[in-house]
Parts: sequence; structure tokens; C-alpha cells
Amino acid sequence: MVPQHQPRSPVKRATLTQIAAEIGVSAKTVSNAYRHPDQLSPALRERIFEAAIRLGFAGPDPLASGFRRGSTNAIGFIYANPLSYAFNDEAAVALLAGISEIAEAEGFSLMLVPGTAAGERDPAGIGGAAVDGVIAYSIGSNDPVLAYTRRRGVPLVIIDQPVIAEVPHVGIDDEGAAFAAAAHLRELGHRRIAVISFAIEPRTESRTWSLAEWPDTPYTVTDRRLSGYARALRDHVLLDRIPVVASWGSNERLGYAATQGVLARTPGPTALLCLSDSLALGALAAAQDAGLRVPEDISIVGFDDIPSGRASHPTLTTITQSHGDKGRAAAGMLFGQLRGERVDSARTLPASLVVRDSTAPPPR
Repeated sequence: MVPQHQPRSPVKRATLTQIAAEIGVSAKTVSNAYRHPDQLSPALRERIFEAAIRLGFAGPDPLASGFRRGSTNAIGFIYANPLSYAFNDEAAVALLAGISEIAEAEGFSLMLVPGTAAGERDPAGIGGAAVDGVIAYSIGSNDPVLAYTRRRGVPLVIIDQPVIAEVPHVGIDDEGAAFAAAAHLRELGHRRIAVISFAIEPRTESRTWSLAEWPDTPYTVTDRRLSGYARALRDHVLLDRIPVVASWGSNERLGYAATQGVLARTPGPTALLCLSDSLALGALAAAQDAGLRVPEDISIVGFDDIPSGRASHPTLTTITQSHGDKGRAAAGMLFGQLRGERVDSARTLPASLVVRDSTAPPPR
């Protein structure tokens, strides 16, 4: 029997007046910290936000300013990357298409609440957003926007990460899927393997660890995929000889740069495990620019099964999952909450290895 999420009672909100009294300013000044931040000094804004957190205040209630009917007919989508990520990352595009399909059927619009390239987050973005519910996509467990969303008390569903017991969640078995990817290389006979990863630590440009040990991370997906690789390979190779190069994001440029560093090692790897197809496509370009043949000289495995990976030369061996189904499942769970229904506490969608042309036995 699938555990179900119980409908929640609305969270009791602190008021602008209470925040204002706490730090000795007017209620209008507190409101401006959220709605017109350019009118206040950074120091004053910080004092207001600190008092708001202390009193459990998550920003002005948008329903009280022009939405007297009790619903905005909009849902929010929060994610850690810059705004453009929602339009140029193929996995994110498919995910948002799935969410939008359900939102349209419900007569709702969708508000994007992005992060920034620098990894900075302003919790006021969601605190003042006029939305009835929120879908959070692949953000760190320590992201302040997530904390503000939960304090605000609106219905919430999380896709991928983090995993929080009392919040409905949609994802895949990331560790199991990563195990299958690494086991494929193991069975082909590869021993010199490197990992091209997205973020392990927030706001870190690029760092290298090993598959034997990496730091505690607020990113559940990263941790589970690395754990799956390690579990598949630990009896086959020494994990401390497998470098894990982690960058702050997931795109071809970062995959290219990380792979250049890995290929400079002596001896170089005969296979790369990439935590996303975008990183893998960058790795593919870097390998080919270095004069290596894929898969004759080096094999590459991705994760996601985006359209570009199916059209690359060679086509990309990867983990397939349906991002559209993830979006539809999350949106369905969110609208179930908005209707006051009990919804599943978690949905685990299928993912599996697809072997294409980018992998082969290591060169002799």
C-alpha cells in the first residue's frame, strides 16, 4: 500500500505589523523589502528577513493584495538554476511541458522562480509570489527558498531532490539506475573510469574527489548516483583511483571543461560515467576534439536520455527516464492537494539503461 500525504491545515502567518514592531520600522518598510527591494539598503533588508525568519513570516500574503477570491489560479515552479535553464535544458523543457499540460487542463498558469548562475537565492522571490501551490525541482536541502515555501504553508511537491518525509515527492531510483550504468562498463571490461558530475557542494566552480569518498552534500540525486556507481565498481577497481570531477551545474560547456582535465591524466580513462546527458555531450565533444574515437578509444555513458543524445554521433548510451511523466505526476499530486485530497507520499517512476553506440570494450 502506497503511503499517502495527509492534507495540511493552513500555517498561521505572522503579520507585517509584527515584523515591523520587532525591528522598529513601519509595516510599509517591511512590505518594500519584498516588493520593492531597491528602495531599502541591503543591511535593512537583511534585518527584516532575519526578523521574518525568527517569527515564521514568509513574506506578504499575495492573496491579500488583489486576489480576494481566495485563489490565484497559478502554481509556482522553483529551481536552482538561472531563468534560461528552463528554456534551454532539454530535460527541464520536457518536465515543464508535462507540468504545463496538467496546469492547462486545470485552468492554471505557471510562474517560474529561478535561482541564479552565481548560486544566490533571494527567498523573497517565493515569499511574495502569487501562487496557490509550488513544485520544487532538483534543489538543495539547504536552499532558503525551500524553507520559505514550507513556512508559507502552501501545498508543495518536490521533483528529484531533496527527499523530505512529510512532503510529497516524485523521482526515480537514482542509485539503482546509476548502478546499471556503471555495471555496463564493468561488464565491458573497463577499469580506468572517471566520473563527470554536477554539483556536490553549492557554489563550487569545479573540484575533484574520488569515488571512494566525497563530502556530505545537500544534493540527494548527486549522492545517490555516485553511491550507485561506487556499489557497482567497488569489487572491480579501487574506488580511490576513480576521479569524480564536479562542477556547479549541468551543461555541455561544463562537461567539456571537466573532461579536458580528466583526459590530461596519465594514464587517461577508457570510460566516462556522466551524471547527465548534457555533461556527457560535452564530454563527447572534448574527447573527439582531443583526437579520441568514441567508443573505440573511450566509452561514454550519460544519464537522462534527452533528444540530443539520441541524435549525437555516436548515439549516447544512457539511462532513460521520462521527464514529461515526472512533470505530469508532480502536477497531479499538487492539484490533488489543492482539492483537499489525499495524495501519494512518493511516486517512483521507471528508469533503465539504454545501450547505444558510445560504449564498447576498452582498447587493447
